[in-house]
Amino acid sequence: MKRIRLGVNIDHVATVRNARGESYPSPLRAAILAEKNGADSVTIHLREDRRHINEFDLKKIIKKLMIPLNLEIAATKEMLKIASRSKPPFICIVPEKRKEITTEGGLNLNHNKNFLRELIKKLKKNKSRISLFIEPSLNDLETAKKLNADCVEIHTGKLCNLINKKKNYKNELKRIKKAVQKGNNLGLEVHAGHGLTYTSARILSKIKGIQEFNIGHFLVGESIFEGMPLTIRKFKRILKS
Repeated sequence: MKRIRLGVNIDHVATVRNARGESYPSPLRAAILAEKNGADSVTIHLREDRRHINEFDLKKIIKKLMIPLNLEIAATKEMLKIASRSKPPFICIVPEKRKEITTEGGLNLNHNKNFLRELIKKLKKNKSRISLFIEPSLNDLETAKKLNADCVEIHTGKLCNLINKKKNYKNELKRIKKAVQKGNNLGLEVHAGHGLTYTSARILSKIKGIQEFNIGHFLVGESIFEGMPLTIRKFKRILKS
């Protein structure tokens, strides 16, 4: 059985920095700290509105980081240019709406499908691993395969919200299990991300076939109280158990 990888999303370190327009806390420092404490990759989302991570962060982090950087981007011409210049090892294409507080769901893979196919083709020329952020939908998994993605990241937000509110989450968990199995059968590497806490990560880590978890908001929040090294190590233990 393959070891489950942990990707640490540091966007909200930049959110705190930007709240006061200061130079601290440093996303680069967070990235290096994540690397030193067992993260397998670091994720940053360069949004079109630059509400947290910016290009300067991207340049500094990709230059200093020894583990892979996973760059989340929207499917736009601007982001294609930026990703083609920076050539991150991992790229995850995500949906994006200007007024949303956070990513609200998976990509609509049937919208502008030809552009998405060309985007993936061009990004793969730089040897980047390409992932698509999708709902746990069997149809979307088949489409992702046809688009020549290397991986999919299953949007776990609905499941995590049900768990947090202590509501029945069994149907959503079954849906994710089926999606993971389908993705594996198609030859796609399957990841999970969005809204994950210690509790939801523990539940999802029991599903065979999820190879990577990307965790950010809760991890950064817990780091305020417990410190980032301890928080990362706790997630590593959960994913190992």
